[in-house]
Formats: sequence, structure tokens, C-alpha cells
Amino acid sequence: MTWVERLRSLRLDTTPWRTSRDFRLLLVAGTVFYLGGMVTYVAIPFQVYRLTGSNLAVGAIGLVELVPLVVFGLYGGALADHVDRRRLLVVTGLVQALASTALAVHAFGLLGPPRLWPLFVVAAVLASASSLQRPSREALMPRTVTHDQLTAAQALVSLGMQLGVLLGPALGGLLIAYVGLGWCFVVDVAGLVVATALYAGMRRYPHREETTPPSLAGIRDGLTYALRRRDLLGTYLVDVAAMLLAMPVVLFPALVEEVFSRPELLGLLYSAETVGALVATALSGWTIRVHHHGRAITLAAMAYGACIALAGLMPSFWLVAAFLALSGAADMVSGVFRGTVWNQTIPESMRGRLAGIEMLSYSVGPLGGQVRAGLVADLWSVRGSIASGGVACVAGVALTAAWLRDFWSYDARTDPFALAERETRRAAGEDLGEDIAG
Repeated sequence: MTWVERLRSLRLDTTPWRTSRDFRLLLVAGTVFYLGGMVTYVAIPFQVYRLTGSNLAVGAIGLVELVPLVVFGLYGGALADHVDRRRLLVVTGLVQALASTALAVHAFGLLGPPRLWPLFVVAAVLASASSLQRPSREALMPRTVTHDQLTAAQALVSLGMQLGVLLGPALGGLLIAYVGLGWCFVVDVAGLVVATALYAGMRRYPHREETTPPSLAGIRDGLTYALRRRDLLGTYLVDVAAMLLAMPVVLFPALVEEVFSRPELLGLLYSAETVGALVATALSGWTIRVHHHGRAITLAAMAYGACIALAGLMPSFWLVAAFLALSGAADMVSGVFRGTVWNQTIPESMRGRLAGIEMLSYSVGPLGGQVRAGLVADLWSVRGSIASGGVACVAGVALTAAWLRDFWSYDARTDPFALAERETRRAAGEDLGEDIAG
């Protein structure tokens, strides 16, 4: 293979985009949701701070959103395994559009001067609707592409999310600065309406088997399934270990203020990981040729921790930003392979509930990581907190892989769950290109 061919092989595989209409609709809709959600993510805390001048009040927004995240994330997963997932996407999208409309009316003062309590109420509603929606979106994605395209599809989904995370806060900041806070919510409403229309344009994907209404027993069955499958359990624990032990975001303000005395560069720290992830996604063509996904997840997560540790030790701001970008690239690789394992092995009847569990592991880890990082920084130092967290991540991930040997040895070509899901899809006619393309 020539060097030109090697470079071409690194390019992002866009086959799912080219061959599946419903995947395109799902990807664009999800990206728009992320983009608008990140605009609102900036706008709500800003308005809370403007009304109160209290950092505690801003932090309380996250606490208000936590309970709906846990409750409706689990319930939404069970619901996704019973109802028409496309319809659930449309209904929850409309609820979010109505909630953001209420925020716009409130911000423009159309019903009187803005007050604090409506922001907390609507934030809880948005968190509830989003938590109900996400398991259905994730459970539907594997149905829109062939089994062999799942890794490439996961990379494209990651790309859409990263674009939303990168551009959304910047757009929100510009809107607040130049046209006013209320227009953030107007933009979010427009995006939600467009995305919901795209969801409505997808074809139906009936459940393959008879389903049962969501219940505590059903949620417990999902948790039991996740815990009994050690290869699946490894994907959750590695992610939790990385986010809990090494996530440094909460320390960025202190890093630019206390260590480098360059507060004007704060935004670059927040965007560095996302930029690294975007570059890694653009060069992710090689991922489709990897079959030992457990090893890939482990090594990528350890690389993430190592880059965070080095970022904490670097004497230059630009070296810190460079290692944060490398950590974002490593995290993206880990995320692509985690998603591939989930999509290739989880049976259709469990996919919604397991997506709800994944959402909790993805969300709770960073919350705990913020507490850990802040506590260690106060007891020791900002640099010490970042560097020690990275080292702890490397050790924690390595111990997890050593404990869960089934996870480390996972091979998509021989794994019984992956083979069973492949055969089920073939028997259902879902791995035929013309059926997927619709």
C-alpha cells in the first residue's frame, strides 16, 4: 500500500451517509438538536446569573436537571423498548420546542419582567424531555444502517455531536452579545422544529418482538443484563473511570487565572478537546478495520488519561491546549468503539433500556469528576489535581480491563452476542442495502 493509499484509508467513512436516507435524517436532526441545546445550555445559566449575581444559583440549575436525568433516562429507555421510537422522538421534540418557546417569551419579557423560578421549572422540563428522547434516538440508529457499517455510523454520529458542542456555545455567546438573550431561545426553537420534522420524515421501525409496557421490573431487567455481560460492563466502567478520575473542565477557570494569568484564553481550553475530537473523527477511516474493540477502548481511555496528566504538567499554555486536544482525540476513539460494541451486540428488545443506562454513565461520571477535581485542587493545587487525575485514570482503566477479561478479549468477529445480532438482522432482512436505504 502506497503512502497516498494509506492517507486515503484514514478518511472518515461516509458510507452510512451515502447509502441510508433515514441515517441522514437521524444524523442531521441529532446534530441540530445538539447545536440548539448547547445554545440554550449557555443562555439559561447566563440569565440565572444576570437575575441573581449568584454562582450558587447557576450551579443549582445542574442539580435541578439531575433528578429528571436519572428518572426519565431510565424510564425513557424502557419506554423506547415498547412504543414507536420515531413517534416518541417527535413528541419529545415538540415538548422541547414548546419549552424553549416559553423561555423565549420569558426572556423577551412579554408576560412581565423575567423571574428566576420559571427558568428552573423549564430547565427541569427540558431535561426530562431530552432524557426521554435520547434512548430512542440511540436505539434507532443501528436499525438505519447495515451491521458492518455500525462503526462508521458511530463515528459520523460523534462528528455531529462534536460540531454541536463546538459551535453551539460560540453561537450562544454571539447572540447574547449582539442581539440579546431571547434570540438564543428563538434559534433553539427553530432548530427543534426542523429536527422534529426530520424525525417525522423517517419510516417506521416496528419492534421485532412483542413488547411489554415500561415498568420497574423492566428497568431492573435492563440493569441485570448490563451487569451480567462483563464485556458490556467494561464499556460503562471504563467511561465512568475516565470521566470521574480525569475530567479537568471545572478547573479551566482556575488554570487560566492562577497558573497562566491569561483569562482571555479560557475559551480555547474549553474548545481544545472538541477540536482534537473533530480531527480524530475526520481521520477515523482506520476504525472500521479494528475488531478487538475492548482493547481499543482500553488503550484509548488510557491514552486519554495520560494526555490529561501531561496537560497538568506542561509549563506552557499552548502545550496544555495541545495535550487537551490529544485527549479529546483519544476520548473520541474510545467513544466510537464503545458505541460500536453497544450497537453490534445489544438485542433489539433491550436497546432502549441499555441506552438509558449508558446515558446515566455518560452523565453521572462528569458530575462526580467535577467534585473530585475541585476538592483535590483546593487541598493540593490545580496542576496537581489535573495531573493526578490523569494518572489515576490510566491506573483505573488498566485495572478494569485486567478484572474484566471478557471485555479486554472482545472480538467482533467471534463474540457470540455480535454474531447473534448479525444473524437476527440478516433473518429480518435489515442488512440488505436496498432495505436500509429505503
